[in-house]
Amino acid sequence: MSDYDEPVLTTSMWVSAHIRRCLSLGIPAVLVRRGDDRAGIVLIKWNRFSDGCQVLTPSRNARGGRIWIARRGESPSPEADCDAYLERQIKYDPDLWILEIEDMEGRYDLGEPIETH
Repeated sequence: MSDYDEPVLTTSMWVSAHIRRCLSLGIPAVLVRRGDDRAGIVLIKWNRFSDGCQVLTPSRNARGGRIWIARRGESPSPEADCDAYLERQIKYDPDLWILEIEDMEGRYDLGEPIETH
């Protein structure tokens, strides 16, 4: 069984489930921008407030499983830099979703691998 055999969720369902999961853990999650319900790509803005932000972009590993790429590696960036990056991405992909996770305490766990580049 390959990683491609996993059930396919619409983007809308994935975002709703992820927000509920975060909120159940006491981690605020806010939908900043709604894209295409079925196939829009989700970018996650992981806001650690005074420690900065990271933008996570979905990708696939060699086996086809979903991973997330941390923009600018492991180091958080100033929030203004992340917001400017997200605005540029919206110009390229108007179907884009943006989910902001507000995690001052660093407890957020995406539940899928995060790679840095």
